[in-house]
Amino acid sequence: MEGGKVAVRMLVDPPGIIDVGPRENPHLVIHVGAPVPIGCERGGEKHRGTRIHGDLDIVPAGVTSRWVLEKEDRALVVSISQDLLGAVAAEMGLDPKQAVLFNRFQVRDARLEHLAWALKTEMDDNFRNGRLFADSIGTAIACQLMQSHSVAAPKIPANGNGSGFRLRRVLSHIEENLAEDLSLETIASIGGLSVSHSQRAFRDAVGISVHQYVIQRRVERAKTLLGDENLSIREVALMAGFSHQSHMAYHLRRLFGCSPMEIRRERC
Repeated sequence: MEGGKVAVRMLVDPPGIIDVGPRENPHLVIHVGAPVPIGCERGGEKHRGTRIHGDLDIVPAGVTSRWVLEKEDRALVVSISQDLLGAVAAEMGLDPKQAVLFNRFQVRDARLEHLAWALKTEMDDNFRNGRLFADSIGTAIACQLMQSHSVAAPKIPANGNGSGFRLRRVLSHIEENLAEDLSLETIASIGGLSVSHSQRAFRDAVGISVHQYVIQRRVERAKTLLGDENLSIREVALMAGFSHQSHMAYHLRRLFGCSPMEIRRERC
């Protein structure tokens, strides 16, 4: 959906170097799917690391980017109107000139992530709820950006986490082992906390429980794999980490309202 307060699109880029010119409006780039080693030069800064599902880059308005991809990369790109950021700043009692975002590389922000996924769901549903609904999500994104990622935000680390929970290691482990029998004990060990403390820390950081997150990622992985007609539905279920195709079908219907065959035939 283009125009208005917010625009959203899904991009799939091949390996190689991608140069992106300056944009009038700031945008968010959220990594989707399997881990990908990525280098980026932007705003006079360089960053290199492995992007995992949900990692977020914030690209301010007027900034040129160069991305170096070692593998095919999938990303959800959300553009927010600079005018909207200025309006939100004014509502917060700030000078609209403070509606300037920081250049962020590979950060985590559970609120922005949830809002972006909600916008993606609306996009996948052909924006059935109309411009007003999408703009409402865009306004919520603008508020979070101003409160946490602008020059007006309190000066706290973008990845602040006082619990010592190793979130990136945990998310990377989950992503790389979706097809395996994941255990809370292993996840807790990787996170550096006890099982009970790691579950609480994960929910605080991501917004949902470990179990809910794993199911969500397995369903999204299955939906992607169903696009490959060389794979049987049973093979897709196993590759996505489901013990049986009926288990996969149940969760696909629960989250997307579609059967595996309907998704394969692009009927939903």
